[in-house]
Amino acid sequence: MKNLLFIFTLIMTQALHAQEVTTSYFLIRHAEKADSSKDTNLSEKGLERAAKWDRALQNITFDAVYCTVYKRTQQTAQPTANRNHKDIIVYNHKDLDILKFKKETLGKNVLIVGHSNSIPGFVNALIGQPKYQEIDESVFGNLYLVVVKGDSVTDYLLQF
Repeated sequence: MKNLLFIFTLIMTQALHAQEVTTSYFLIRHAEKADSSKDTNLSEKGLERAAKWDRALQNITFDAVYCTVYKRTQQTAQPTANRNHKDIIVYNHKDLDILKFKKETLGKNVLIVGHSNSIPGFVNALIGQPKYQEIDESVFGNLYLVVVKGDSVTDYLLQF
């Protein structure tokens, strides 16, 4: 009887583990901007980088694409949003309800485009620890990946 109970518990634990929902967040900073005005467009180099991000992420099907209200973030995300037939969802990087966001995006692949001073904080909120610092103004090639599966959270920083 003990062996049967053990086997049943083992099977149920594996079944529950297999049913855990996986959520993947891909976070990048906007590409190079045309000038230093508050809501500027991307520069030619920035538009090229946006296209490169789309190519780099081409094997991922995104369920949602989030950006701040600024043109540069939306223009960075637009090629990937277009490829995935998704409208861009605007979020407020200064007033982020991380629990609500995680609930809304549960089980999805999500692209998030933000700023040098907001993306690391967004990642830190997703992983629940202050691990990442602000991105230097000259850096445009960081890709943060956060994978949430059940209670397990794994994060990566890839630099291109």
